Amino acid sequence: MPVSKKKPASSDVAAAAAGGASTADKPAEKPAEKLGDKLARLGLHTDMDLVLHLPLRYEDETQIVSIADAAFMFGRPAQVEGVVTACTVQFRPRRQLVVTIADDSGPLVMRFLNFYGSQTRQMAEGNRVRARGEVRHGFFGAEMVHPAYKIVLEGAPLPTVLTPVYPAGEGVSQPILRRAIVDAMKRVDWTDTLSANWLRQLDLEPFEQSVRLLHNPPQDIDEAALIERSHPAWTRMKFDELLAQQLSLKRAQLARRAKGAAALPKIGRLSKAFLATLPFKLTAAQRRVLEEVRADLLQTFPMQRLLQGDVGSGKTVVAALAAAQAIDSGFQAVLMAPTEILADQHFRKIAGWMAPLGVQVVWLTGSLKKKDKTEAQAAIGSGQAQLIVGTHALIQDAVQFARLGLVIVDEQHRFGVGQRLALRNKGLTDAVATDGAVTVPHQLMMSATPIPRTLAMTYYADLEVSVIDQLPPGRTPIVTRVIDQTRRDEVIERVHAAALEGRQVYWVCPLIEESEALQLQTATDTHATLEAALPDLRIGLVHGRLKPAAKQEVMDAFTRGEIHALVATTVIEVGVDVPNASLMVIEHAERFGLSQLHQLRGRVGRGSAASVCLLLYQSPLGMVAKQRLATMRETTDGFEIARRDLQIRGPGEFLGARQSGQALLRFANLETDQWLVEAARTLAQTLLRDEPATVDAHLARWLGAREEFLKV
Repeated sequence: MPVSKKKPASSDVAAAAAGGASTADKPAEKPAEKLGDKLARLGLHTDMDLVLHLPLRYEDETQIVSIADAAFMFGRPAQVEGVVTACTVQFRPRRQLVVTIADDSGPLVMRFLNFYGSQTRQMAEGNRVRARGEVRHGFFGAEMVHPAYKIVLEGAPLPTVLTPVYPAGEGVSQPILRRAIVDAMKRVDWTDTLSANWLRQLDLEPFEQSVRLLHNPPQDIDEAALIERSHPAWTRMKFDELLAQQLSLKRAQLARRAKGAAALPKIGRLSKAFLATLPFKLTAAQRRVLEEVRADLLQTFPMQRLLQGDVGSGKTVVAALAAAQAIDSGFQAVLMAPTEILADQHFRKIAGWMAPLGVQVVWLTGSLKKKDKTEAQAAIGSGQAQLIVGTHALIQDAVQFARLGLVIVDEQHRFGVGQRLALRNKGLTDAVATDGAVTVPHQLMMSATPIPRTLAMTYYADLEVSVIDQLPPGRTPIVTRVIDQTRRDEVIERVHAAALEGRQVYWVCPLIEESEALQLQTATDTHATLEAALPDLRIGLVHGRLKPAAKQEVMDAFTRGEIHALVATTVIEVGVDVPNASLMVIEHAERFGLSQLHQLRGRVGRGSAASVCLLLYQSPLGMVAKQRLATMRETTDGFEIARRDLQIRGPGEFLGARQSGQALLRFANLETDQWLVEAARTLAQTLLRDEPATVDAHLARWLGAREEFLKV
């Protein structure tokens, strides 16, 4: 099947610009040859990129209303036409261009606060102007501020289609984009990547017909369907986009499976002893997930599995058992965490399980002294270190593994694509396979941010997903209360009472030091306030700017029960496990995201005592903040919280660093288009099996070179 041409867009734009644009749209002095670079910043590199740069919205320039009628179109844009009767540059209250036009029904003032000198010549008295904008009532009657306009001759024809408004960037005006897109549409190959048979089965419109309609919708179109993106033309675009994503991710998965990986078949002495010495029984969910992971590790292609589960569901023990299988099979395992506090928690917990069983567990972070770091690197390189726990320091060039079989990445969404790839490629360099072939290590990614099913199907189509959907017995339910900041003194009394009962308290603040931009109560101020208000208690302070050793000293004292209340920033968001802590206070809770609030709340409720989370907020609350706090009050179910978080934020923000370099969906909406996800997923599997030429053509059209980003 033919592939769309990939002609650079820069030359197209330069040619389009040569056609000229009104000086109202762009300054004449800006050189056209730079437009290609500006378009590239919008991600528009080829003709097909331009053709698929679809409108955000539309303007109706197909009719003109009288100036008198426009004055009553409250809150709606209107298009008027009149002759210039006055044009002056005024200097009070600031420099501005003021132009008066008039038609038979009366005058209208057009006010430009930013303007070019050439505009004053355009607006010479007697010239005819067609202007579009929202009319408001100023001191001198009806006026438009910064309307879109053009100079026209009397009787100039009106457009017969709606005018598209495109996503634009600095120095790229709408007229230039429109001309560039029109030119690109003359050059691209319109061959449909889907056969007539598939279009019939899926009830989809042809590609060219859909694209042309979206760029130039007729005047009589169902405007509501166009705006809501429910029109059949939009449905085709959404389906094609979802299909491209599914094809790319599934093809990346097949490519990974084509690579070699050392099978880790031995569930031997270490694995059995580890299970036998655990002070608790695995839950049914943990056992099910462990079997899924173990089955993957038996394969000779690399495991690529996402292990997700709610806060406290017991992901770490499953990861440790996977590491035990790698070690039993004669390989090294590595666990990378995004922060030193979380990495340290993992190290202490896993070393506490593994070291008594004779496993050499090594710790490697950027803050280690040079001597300790060198010793750790030597142990890793020699193979003496069997299990390595650390932070980003693990991906430095100086770190070389002897026999890396398993990579575990915790809170994987907090790492960028490049960081995860660098760690996986450590195994590429040093991999060992019996037949001498290049292999990559197995990879297990963990996330305590549950991912809704539709999102997982769409953005994690290249991964196997395991879910621990059951909490261990003994976890106490957490009661959540939302409290106005004005009741702060009552909260401090609650902290005092909890401490006197022998319980410990977290008090979380969003900033480390005072910021004029955000007048929030800071960690340092709160620490001082609590010390003054509660002199009989020991109050600790930990934040990201403390040196690692000082940070660890405070955390150790809190873990031992020597500190009654710990004031902290979000460095304690994940991994901290102090069963005696039963009260969590989150300052300025309206400033935190839902996922972060849920993670922070999960630091309490880990012991037998009833636990409480108090969300302090400052009025007035915006709509999003109200939704978040209401969700926290209503549920402790991480999957329900994730579902609502996706509704509030959308997929791009929800997924975080997972998406570094990865093409997000521009057109499809995962809330309203779930049925399309299912259909695209099914067709992708069929095309990959039966129609490789169709796969190539579709991916070339929709992703081009960007497909490489999806292969991590």
